[in-house]
Amino acid sequence: MKYTFVTLFSNLVEGYFQDSILKRAIDKDILDINYLNPRDYSQNKHMKVDDTAVGGGAGMVMNPQPLFDALDSLKKDDKNVHVIFLTPVAKTFKQNDAKRLAKKEHIAFVSGRYEGIDERVIEKYADEVFSIGDYILTGGELASLVVCDAVSRNIKGVLGNSDSLSVESFETPLLEAPSFSKPNNFKEIAVPSEYLKGNHSKIRSLKLELSECKTKFFRPEQLLKHRTRTSYEK
Repeated sequence: MKYTFVTLFSNLVEGYFQDSILKRAIDKDILDINYLNPRDYSQNKHMKVDDTAVGGGAGMVMNPQPLFDALDSLKKDDKNVHVIFLTPVAKTFKQNDAKRLAKKEHIAFVSGRYEGIDERVIEKYADEVFSIGDYILTGGELASLVVCDAVSRNIKGVLGNSDSLSVESFETPLLEAPSFSKPNNFKEIAVPSEYLKGNHSKIRSLKLELSECKTKFFRPEQLLKHRTRTSYEK
């Protein structure tokens, strides 16, 4: 998978790929990370990439020219690149999106700054537009990294054990059951005794029960989906 981050601040992104799972994936040539700075395409003598909002309003808006030229250049190099814009005014990114996007060969993440990106850029170049939640960030770089990380985990060879994907939250409507490590008793707090008895059928039943409890507490709407689906399958 090739990723291109279209951002004014590539240094905010680069560090994330210097360690751990994604670093190993890069070393194994599973992932290829690239950067494209719209400022390099600015025709303004001061290399400006923002301007005041038409119609008034607080703050500045990323103007279209640098982004048009940057994305034209990107499309010229690879006409099949899948361009994603990150913005709070979009559909919410989900696990199913991550699994679907993992089948792409080249994804470009466009990170906004200031009060946002001129809408004409999004209308012309966006293949998809995502939000990672109902809150506002200083810029789109963090959101781009969130989507990139979620997608990458679903690419073959990125995770050491791909079986771990099947038991994670959002693979079903239920949240994942609690996890525990050794020692079995730490500071007089013990793991559930059923986990220690080796009866895998009972362990699975307990994990399902705990998963339902956690989902009921944190995401009750997901528990309703689970019960509806289970009832339908019966």
